[in-house]
Amino acid sequence: MSFWEKLLNAIGNTAGNALSAVVEAIRTVFEGDPETRRKVAFSVAIIALSAKMAKADGIVSEKEVEAFREIFEFPEDQAKNVARLYNLARQDVAGYEAYAERLSTLCITCAANCTVLEDVLDGLFHIAKADGLIHEKELNFLRHIGEIFEMSETRFEQIAARHVSSGGDPYKVLGVSPLDDFPTIRRRYRGLVSEHHPDRLISRGVPKEFHLIANERMAALNAAYAAIEKERRAA
Repeated sequence: MSFWEKLLNAIGNTAGNALSAVVEAIRTVFEGDPETRRKVAFSVAIIALSAKMAKADGIVSEKEVEAFREIFEFPEDQAKNVARLYNLARQDVAGYEAYAERLSTLCITCAANCTVLEDVLDGLFHIAKADGLIHEKELNFLRHIGEIFEMSETRFEQIAARHVSSGGDPYKVLGVSPLDDFPTIRRRYRGLVSEHHPDRLISRGVPKEFHLIANERMAALNAAYAAIEKERRAA
């Protein structure tokens, strides 16, 4: 029996607070296996937050569902189980805070410095922009998730800048100031490239499907650095 089946069997056909049932099922069904419990909790939180974020603007588009599938693959024989959990979560936007709080506790380090949580926000932004526009309600949803993750406003804006369709402020994307000299900017860029390299995802315990997110992030960092380099050379 897969962990999806175990989880859904434990949830049952619950009415009322489905969120509490999911969280309790994670805690009890996998109580003796902390590594599996962490993996399941991470997976469930990603599914739930993806579903609830997609619902935040009142419309769940096909493109948003496709974007979800791009970053969260699963065996075809588990599609119905995952769909059931996804549909359970997207009934409305109520309760997403608890999922986010649950996810934030999975970090080994302080939530404010946990790169895994940044991976999650990047994944949610990937879904939010799938239909060509990040709706104001979706942005507010994501901002609140960032607050629950104890991220600073500066850190959140840096992440958001990577996903602006028209191209974010390159300085904001790299987390530097236009007043910084170029050697400082270059060091910052190289540090970010090292920190966010796709190969580091596995060591952080992030599902391999998130490689797409890592690749998008690297592309944004490279584009921002190239834009600043071009600007400085022209000055």
